[in-house]
Amino acid sequence: MQHAMPPNTVSPPTTKKSGPPPKTDVGRHRQATNVPVITPDVPKLPWTVENGVKVFHLTAEVVKRELMPENGMMPAKVVTIWGYNGTSPGPTIEVNEGDRVRIIFHNSLPEETTVHWHGLEVPVNMDGVPFISQPPVKPGESFVYEFTLNQNGTFFYHSHGAMQEMMGMIGLFIIHPKAPYQPAVQKDFGIILQEYAVLPNNSIPNSMSMEFNWLTFNGKAGPATTPMIVRLGDRVRIRMVNLGMDHHPIHIHGNQFYVTGTEGGRIPKSAWFPGNTVLVGVAQARDVEFDAIHPGDWMLHCHLPHHMMNNMTSMVGPMSHVGKGMHTGMGMEEGMGIVNEGHALAENLGPGMGRGMGTAQREQAQSHSIGQDQDKSRQSPERKVPGYPQDAFMMMPTDAAVAKPETNYLAPGWSASVQGMMTLVRVLPPDQYDRLMADVRQGRVVKGAEMPMDHGGMDHGQMQMPGRQEMDHGQMQMKPGSSAPAGGHEMHGNASKPRQQKSNRAGSQKSTRSTRKKTTVQKRKQSSTKRKTPRPETQAPAMDHSKMDMPGMDHSKHNM
Repeated sequence: MQHAMPPNTVSPPTTKKSGPPPKTDVGRHRQATNVPVITPDVPKLPWTVENGVKVFHLTAEVVKRELMPENGMMPAKVVTIWGYNGTSPGPTIEVNEGDRVRIIFHNSLPEETTVHWHGLEVPVNMDGVPFISQPPVKPGESFVYEFTLNQNGTFFYHSHGAMQEMMGMIGLFIIHPKAPYQPAVQKDFGIILQEYAVLPNNSIPNSMSMEFNWLTFNGKAGPATTPMIVRLGDRVRIRMVNLGMDHHPIHIHGNQFYVTGTEGGRIPKSAWFPGNTVLVGVAQARDVEFDAIHPGDWMLHCHLPHHMMNNMTSMVGPMSHVGKGMHTGMGMEEGMGIVNEGHALAENLGPGMGRGMGTAQREQAQSHSIGQDQDKSRQSPERKVPGYPQDAFMMMPTDAAVAKPETNYLAPGWSASVQGMMTLVRVLPPDQYDRLMADVRQGRVVKGAEMPMDHGGMDHGQMQMPGRQEMDHGQMQMKPGSSAPAGGHEMHGNASKPRQQKSNRAGSQKSTRSTRKKTTVQKRKQSSTKRKTPRPETQAPAMDHSKMDMPGMDHSKHNM
């Protein structure tokens, strides 16, 4: 048995121009090579060579995956899912066109399964469809897949059981071409898009749900996703694969790309088309390429609004209902028309708004907590706005909790804007790129902006991020001497309030106590007077909680 080297690649040239090259020259004069694919947060599947055949061992098993580390907003979100070789997504298989591969598959799951090679042209008995192309692989048993690779491009492998797919059983299968693609790329990345429905008090996804509250790139939810690091002037390829229930419009900021490949292989150059958003449909792969000529930390994310958040459900609390009509928060059985009580035409079996996860019952005759008139007397006048709040309490920095070498030197508070199916593409000038890659190799995590990046004149050291000086939810420690920023601004984007209002409130409280005392005396006199029919004016007036003088409590300082 002979240990094999990684796929036949050479390192890209290291001599670069000091500034961004002209767009027409990017990548023109560089030798075309097959650079290794970088799959952030996902390992590669090792292999050996036996008589000219590349041999892999792939094991289906139950795995634990941390979608989000512990931070000041929530404990670590660790899910129990199914995957391969201890990870989900499974390890990346990276090979070359023309290779003969042998994949020895072991089933350590409690039920039967198989492996399908999505997009690959293989003999039918290697296709991985239970009963049709092969017998299912029983728990504790193995099966050998062997075939020659006559294609190149972005493919993937997965279980051919629908619910097993939704439990995380997928991995990338990258085949490099015999003749490297033109124009040459210097960075090549691979990302798998997945989604899970996980209750707050549970760790096992509901594989039958139609609503998802954890959206991931390579098994991590933003801001725990690992940024992709690029040298200014490089040509970049990003391969994206989607296996879930939703299509994902993936958008990149600050750059324009060309769609150059699908799950069917390389697209002829004459059919390339530009854009900055590409729809990656279910069971599809999309390759995009662009010249990284604009320095900056650029977002790459799904643009479906609810996929840009973490731990969301269609029902966050009870919603108002007038007693008839369409409901929200209905369960799966109602949505499928299963009759448990009443009759088939009953209202509770009718259409409903939203797709429930079983996290809430049908809505009650009370208002939802978001955007409704609940305790608005405790809000500042500036916040008495219909629909408030929306994003105010979700965009909280957790920089320290998700810190890793790839996040060094990002703007303070950056993590507040990266949630759900989001990550960053960091395009850095050569000196900054070299320093950051040295940190990555050494595993060095920088605390604080020791070297603010120069992104078009932006000075991160002077950025006024909400709560930046007061609180980092990744540490949840109030920093010594912290106070509201100058001008009396409060955390989370409150409107400014002059400090002299504090003394005005104190005066108004004294006046309130005097008025309340007189009102109490009048009420006692009225109650002592006997009347046959009580009059409305003798009833106690509605209580104004904003004027209550609770010992030690200043309601004006509460920001609900």
